[in-house]
Amino acid sequence: MNDIKKHHRVNDILLGPLERPALQWLSKHMPGWVTPDILTGIGVLGALLIFVAYGLSNLSPAYFWLASLGFVINWFGDSLDGTLARYRHIERPKYGFFIDHTIDGVSMVLVFCGLGISPYVSFDMACLLLSAYLLLCTLAYIRTSVAGEFKISYGKLGPTEFRAIGILLNIYMFFAGNQMLELGLSSTYHLTISVYDIIVMVVIMILFGFFAYTAIKQAIELKNMGE
Repeated sequence: MNDIKKHHRVNDILLGPLERPALQWLSKHMPGWVTPDILTGIGVLGALLIFVAYGLSNLSPAYFWLASLGFVINWFGDSLDGTLARYRHIERPKYGFFIDHTIDGVSMVLVFCGLGISPYVSFDMACLLLSAYLLLCTLAYIRTSVAGEFKISYGKLGPTEFRAIGILLNIYMFFAGNQMLELGLSSTYHLTISVYDIIVMVVIMILFGFFAYTAIKQAIELKNMGE
């Protein structure tokens, strides 16, 4: 098994050319009293805000804007904590890895369950989306141990892109309203489904596809190496 202190981090994301300079600038100008642990806490508060805002969207779609603010706050805390630790040379690899990704799991449960209690996405679909996301996270952690590579981006998509997709979905839901499609499966049976459930279903299929491809590829590599 590989030492977690020596793992190679892969985060080849679409928004990387914009995100990396922004995080470096924020790290350089962050007040001394702001620590990586404080930023991790801010990220959790962002996820909690998303959960609450999605719940309040049952009262008014205007709360989708609050949920979008939560995504920004979550990005700020979750993306900056590790960057700040590396900038200040105060990394604690094992502690940081454990805390960061344990908290990530809690945050994702809040975000996806929040989406499921909104009136626009069914709770079942939100839970399937959570399952697909957590499967990819689990695969990333296992590969860190067996391959020494912590890969958090797939097809140029990573946590930052999924937050951006979440914000775009919020904006669309606010302006388009709760759109429903009626599908005539037969002359006597019609299925009514939310447009947003269809969008979520497509994302789920993409995530499961990334999981299956990466898992099979890694298994073949390990088998050929005799490990």
